[in-house]
Amino acid sequence: MRQAIRGALWAVMVVGIVMASPISVRAADSTEANTRTARFDFSLRGFRAGILTFSGEVQAGRYHVTGELRSSGIVRLVRNVSYRAESHGIVASGRFTPALYIETADTGKRQSQATMAYRDGVPQLKSYVPARAPRPGDVDPVTQGGTLDPLTALYAVLRDVPRDQVCRFDRFMFDGRRRSSLRLYPPTQPKGIAAPTKGTNGADKIICTGEYRRLQGFSDKEMAQKQSFVFQLTYAPIGSGQMQVVEVLIDSLYGPAALTRR
Repeated sequence: MRQAIRGALWAVMVVGIVMASPISVRAADSTEANTRTARFDFSLRGFRAGILTFSGEVQAGRYHVTGELRSSGIVRLVRNVSYRAESHGIVASGRFTPALYIETADTGKRQSQATMAYRDGVPQLKSYVPARAPRPGDVDPVTQGGTLDPLTALYAVLRDVPRDQVCRFDRFMFDGRRRSSLRLYPPTQPKGIAAPTKGTNGADKIICTGEYRRLQGFSDKEMAQKQSFVFQLTYAPIGSGQMQVVEVLIDSLYGPAALTRR
């Protein structure tokens, strides 16, 4: 069940979110603090399955974000599952570069913790407890310079942005073993992915599509199941020219999934 929850969530990115192109989410002015806390209900096939919360701050060219995904509703009756993570790094010219990523997971049967540090943008897996044996096809972290950790990607995609920055994101992600990509497409340029022909949908909302794609380090079974996951992001205005993600609809391995902002 933990795999179902996390698998559907990272199809957003993503979260996976979301990630090494020049198109990126623009950061807040480096001279000002910008702290935001968000809470989303996560549903799977119409049933409430979890709660996603994250809190992020951008200040003086640096960012720090914490996030938690935990089971709720009918899923919690079966098993109490949680995933917590923390990431921090720098923001320069609107581009996120992580410095440290820590995650703690509890499947209800097994607990684990992983730490990934970065040197000049290159990830290094520092620890994984309990220790895990290498798998065929694991991606060497040394080759993953410029990638984002999963939480930074999630934050970058779901954070509030200026109106002229909506639907603009294209980066690669690396979680310690696997490489994937996350891309948002402009509303008027779907690039082969089915998307609304208009970028607005009542109340000045903006809808865009995105794609999470598995690239390397996934098992043959995972790649045979599905490599590309399409999702839809809906932004709504919150004043001062800012837009906020209010809903994410996800094409997951386990059926339709959604994140809905509380």
